Amino acid sequence: MAKKIMIIDDEEGLCRMMSIVLMDDGHAVRTFSDPREAVELFRPGTWDLVISDIKMPGMNGLEVLQRIKACEPHIPIIVITAFATVEMSIQALRKGAYDMLTKPFEPEELLFRVRNALNQKELMTENQQLRAELAGKYNFDKIIGASTILQQLLNKVEKVAARDTSALITGESGTGKELIAQAIHYNSPRKEKPFIAINCGAIPASVLESELFGHKKGAFTGANSDKDGLFKAADGGTLFLDEIGNLPITVQKTLLRFLQEQEFHRVGDTVPTQVDVRLISATNSDLEKEVVEGTFREDLFYRLNVINLHLPPLRQRKADIALLSAHFIEQQNKKFNTSVAGFSAEAQQVTIDYAWPGNIRQLKNVIEACMTIETEQEISLATVAQFIEIDSSVGSSEDYNHALAHFEIDYLRQLLTSVDGNIEEAAKKASMNMATIYRKLKKYGLRKEDMLN
Repeated sequence: MAKKIMIIDDEEGLCRMMSIVLMDDGHAVRTFSDPREAVELFRPGTWDLVISDIKMPGMNGLEVLQRIKACEPHIPIIVITAFATVEMSIQALRKGAYDMLTKPFEPEELLFRVRNALNQKELMTENQQLRAELAGKYNFDKIIGASTILQQLLNKVEKVAARDTSALITGESGTGKELIAQAIHYNSPRKEKPFIAINCGAIPASVLESELFGHKKGAFTGANSDKDGLFKAADGGTLFLDEIGNLPITVQKTLLRFLQEQEFHRVGDTVPTQVDVRLISATNSDLEKEVVEGTFREDLFYRLNVINLHLPPLRQRKADIALLSAHFIEQQNKKFNTSVAGFSAEAQQVTIDYAWPGNIRQLKNVIEACMTIETEQEISLATVAQFIEIDSSVGSSEDYNHALAHFEIDYLRQLLTSVDGNIEEAAKKASMNMATIYRKLKKYGLRKEDMLN
């Protein structure tokens, strides 16, 4: 299959030469003399390689490199320059360039660099797919937790996995909805086929339909060749649509047709495409409310919600917090070759009492942050207090609340004394946010001037 290559160079003669050489080698090529137009028309997943000059009017090659890499981080980019210097090479490589060509160059050299870049991209893609497959093969025992509410959910998930039907996973952000979707797929008859996930809220509405269903050549500006979408890529397997509440109404209509007929039309195509895909969707929004408001189709909602799996927030799984904490601490110890034993008793109690609005994702991030700055064998209460707001009204007893408040006041007094009352310096020293320090002073009715007496 021909590889799609974008060439950006204001020298039209050089563009023609490179285009002829690469097309003779079997590639599909499009040239741009205006770098701004190229960047504007660039779409993730459309191109296999970009070749860009460094020195161009309107936008230099390093900016082109940065803008394209922001859209598609893994695409290889070869930069061309007539004035190669060590400094420029370092800049280009730091911004993500795969290779650099110095003018003038022979056609054979161009082909050699292009083939290397395309081979590298192919290898990277295969490795990413393999890693995703291996990482995605979750058994149910990999979902951490012993709480009754979680075990009841997993019993239901096990039954759902065996039956080839649509499922809607609901729950707050950070509760692990994709993990449940992977567990369904890799414990289903489709486990040997692809599992593909997409966050519908992360893709611009203008290109989402093309990403999902593909498009025909010429369907819109920049559609220079036929493209298969994610539904085609997931044929035989499972497609997971996260944040499905963000689907535009036009895309909802196409998705409904697929669920009814197991077929759809690519953008700009008159011939239907048929695929065998199991659909699992997820949302942290209230789809029933969106149906009432008219922003989500009622018929699509019922098609998606054949089976509903609701993931409880972490605050309703307090019995699992210690298990999850131990799991994440072990992960970090292995990753950084450290030996943190866990939370101190006081710190562990605080993590259990905390509401965790960001759920499991927040717990994982807080543990990673604590382990980054902790110098002792256990994560202390003082360290945890730098990353979550500790409410003195929450605790196992009045003695505990009093001890916690006493600790925070003493800690603030020592901290501010050490920096002569400079809040900014105190925040830097304690790796805390200035607003957190001000909030704690207000919480205990303290003034920094009083703390220095």
